[in-house]
Amino acid sequence: MNIKTTFLEVEGNTVEEAIKKALKELKLPRSKVKIEVLSEEKKGLFGMPGAKPAKIRVSLLKNKENT
Repeated sequence: MNIKTTFLEVEGNTVEEAIKKALKELKLPRSKVKIEVLSEEKKGLFGMPGAKPAKIRVSLLKNKENT
C-alpha cells in the first residue's frame, strides 16, 4: 500500500503555541508526530510592526506495521 506523507504547517505566536494548535487539529499526541521548526517567532522592536509568527511543519510518524 502506497501512503503519501502528509503534513500540516501551522503558525503561532510561539513555537510551543503552534505545536499545540497542530496537535489539537490532528487530534494526536506529540509522540505520534514529527515536528520541524520552519521559523522561530520574531518580536517587533518596542511593540513596533515587524513581528513574525513562529511556523512549524508537523508530519505523521510512520507506523512500522504499514512499512
